[in-house]
Amino acid sequence: MALSVSLFIARRYTRSQRTPGSISFITMVSALGLVLGVAILVIVVSVMNGFDRELRERILGLLPQAVIRSPGGLEDWEAVAAVAERHASVIAAAPFIQGPALIVSGGEVRGVSVWGILPLPESRVSILGEFMVEGNLDSLVAGKFNVGLGATLARDLGVGPGDFITLVMPQATITLAGLFPRQKRLRVAAVFRTGAEADSQQIFVHLQDAQRLFRLGTAVHGVKLKLMDLFQARPVLLELLEQLDDPRLQGSDWMRTHGNLYGAIQLQKLTLGILLTLLVAVAAFNVISSLVMLVTEKQSEIAIIRTMGGTPRTVMGVFALQGMFIGTVGVVLGLGLGVGITLVLSDLYGWFERLTGVALLDQYFVHYLPTQIRWLDMGVITAVALLTSALATLYPAFRASRVRPAEVLRYE
Repeated sequence: MALSVSLFIARRYTRSQRTPGSISFITMVSALGLVLGVAILVIVVSVMNGFDRELRERILGLLPQAVIRSPGGLEDWEAVAAVAERHASVIAAAPFIQGPALIVSGGEVRGVSVWGILPLPESRVSILGEFMVEGNLDSLVAGKFNVGLGATLARDLGVGPGDFITLVMPQATITLAGLFPRQKRLRVAAVFRTGAEADSQQIFVHLQDAQRLFRLGTAVHGVKLKLMDLFQARPVLLELLEQLDDPRLQGSDWMRTHGNLYGAIQLQKLTLGILLTLLVAVAAFNVISSLVMLVTEKQSEIAIIRTMGGTPRTVMGVFALQGMFIGTVGVVLGLGLGVGITLVLSDLYGWFERLTGVALLDQYFVHYLPTQIRWLDMGVITAVALLTSALATLYPAFRASRVRPAEVLRYE
C-alpha cells in the first residue's frame, strides 16, 4: 500500500503543474544532464574500441604478428615454416623479405618499405588481399618485377596499373665511372587501400624478385606467423625457437613494434572512461540538487502526507522513486543518443573531411574515424549510471523523511 502511494505521488511530482501531461522543468533539466553525460561516454568509449579493433584486426592483419628470422638470411625457410605450422597455436607461416628503398616517378621521390612475398602463403597470414582495389596478389608474378602499392602512394606518384616506377635500392653498383645507386624499373600491377599508414609506406613484390633486388640468392629474411591468439605471440615464439634449436634464429613479435601503441590505446580508453564517468557523476549531483529543491518546495505537502498517516518510509519512497525515474529516463535516452551518433559518426567524419578538405587523422595509424559498439561496455555504462543515479536520491529522500509536520504547518 505504502509503495503504491509513494509511486502515485512520485508520478505527480514529475509532471508539470502548469501544463498538465507534460514533464516538469526540474525533471527535464535533471534528466538532460544524464542524457548528455551518458551519450558522451558511449561515443568516446566506442571510438576507443574502434581504434583498438583497427590495430588488432587491420594493422596487425597486415603486419607480421610474429617473426622468426636470421641476421645473415634464412636459407631453409621451408623447414622453419613446417615446424611452425605444426604448432597448435600457429595458423599459417609464410616467408618474407623486407627492406628500405626509394621510389621515383614523375619527379616525385618517396621512401618506402619493400616487402617480398609469395602470393599464396601470404594470403594465409595477411589480409592484404582483402583490400585490393585494382589487381590482386596473383599479379605479383616471379621474374616480371610487378609491384603492388598503396592507394595513397599511387595517388601521390600519379600512377596506376600498367604504369612504371623506378625503385632505387640502398646498395650501390661499382662501375668504371664510379659508384651509382642500383635501380630497377617496376610495373604497377595492383593497388590496395587499407585506410592505414601502409597505403603510403609499403610496396609488395614477388619473393623471387625481392631476392634479386636485395641480392639474397635463395635466402629470405625470415618467416612470419599468423597466430590463434595475438597475446600469446611471445610464449609461442619461445617454444618454436626451442624446437628449432638453432642459435642463428631470432624471434620478434608485434608487441615489440606496436605494443606501446596498443598499451597507449588501452590506457587512454581507461583514463577517458574514468573521467567521463565522473561527468555522469556530476550529472547525478544535478539530480541531488533538483530533488533537494523539490523537497524544499513541497514541504507543506510532505507535512500533510505525514499528518494523514504517511510514514517516513512512504515519504522517502516518493523522492527515491522520482529520482530513479529521472535516472532511468536520462540513462536510457543517453544510451540511445550515444549509440545513434556512434552508428553514423564515421560517415559524419568522412563528410566533414570531404567538405573542409582537412584530414585530421592523416598522422595516425588509421586515416579515418573507426567506431565499435561493444554491448558489454554499454551494459557497464548503463549499470554505473543507474547506480550513480540511485545513490543520488538517498540524501534528498532522507531529508524529505525528516520533515516535521508541526513545524511546517505552524505557519500555514
